Amino acid sequence: MTTAFLVLVMGLSAGFAFLNGFRDVSNAVALSTRTRALTPSVAVLLAAIFNFVGAVLSGGFVLALTQSWITLPSGTGGLTMLASALCSAILWGVYAWWRGIPLSSTHSLVGGLIGAGTASILVGGNAVGGVDNALLAQVVLPLLLSPVIAFVAAYLLVWPVTWAARYTQPDVVNGRFRRAQAVSTAAVAFGHGLQDGQRTAAVLLLALVAAGLSGGNEVPLWVLLLTAAMLTLGTLCGGWRISHTLGHKLVRVDPLKGFVAQTLTSVMLFIGAIGLHLPLSTTHTLTASVLGASTNQPFSGINRRLVIRVLAFWVLTPLVTAAMALILELAFSPLN
Repeated sequence: MTTAFLVLVMGLSAGFAFLNGFRDVSNAVALSTRTRALTPSVAVLLAAIFNFVGAVLSGGFVLALTQSWITLPSGTGGLTMLASALCSAILWGVYAWWRGIPLSSTHSLVGGLIGAGTASILVGGNAVGGVDNALLAQVVLPLLLSPVIAFVAAYLLVWPVTWAARYTQPDVVNGRFRRAQAVSTAAVAFGHGLQDGQRTAAVLLLALVAAGLSGGNEVPLWVLLLTAAMLTLGTLCGGWRISHTLGHKLVRVDPLKGFVAQTLTSVMLFIGAIGLHLPLSTTHTLTASVLGASTNQPFSGINRRLVIRVLAFWVLTPLVTAAMALILELAFSPLN
């Protein structure tokens, strides 16, 4: 039974990584395609390449993430928790994509783990170790702080960038920042690979530890390659519903503000992954950056009703995935 659930978790992890790339391709390409800095095909190819590189290089940070993250019960119990959490995150992610809503895969996964751990306790099983820290550090604080920081920083950064270009013709400014967006698109994709590659690789490593096949002291190369390959494949398939939301329906953005939002997002992702070992949501960071940069203009064109809907999905994400994972784990409990 343990082997069967390990195979299930590996398959779900691959699907989670694919969906992550499929949905989050919008984070890298939405603004550059909206401002016509890149064609859709070139933008997606660029994002896929740098997503792959970032995911492969994320191996150096996976151990730091797992050691400060959570611990699972060994055997079938831990694997069913992972399976329940992954299922809930995938189902909620697909629904959000269908609605065209950008949301965080990390918060979906953590919410699922919390729900699965709660279900295990209800049936007299073992709890998920470190779940309180995961809830605080990876759901509450990032959900509240990182979008606020991104919004305020993007709003403020527009002023010096606009001041530096004050004597330049608008068409020249747009041309320069369109070219700069090619670099910032690659940077966002690389940061997304670093951040989200860690998550899937960490889940696979936790599964191997729970199955007794790893001590958790090193990350197998095949784990990184599988994660990078599925992220890249999802990126190449590209879910354009969310790209349309970010680039067209949410705000009206020009090349200068698109460059500011993308550059700030990539910097925050790099700091979170490399400096702080803190999982940040690419989706939350970029969406807040776009809103902050676009607010700092006379005619922002912000769709306030859509912003409220997106925020509602962000708040509901850990709650809904926790509820779904709790039900799934209760269904799995007789097999433990």
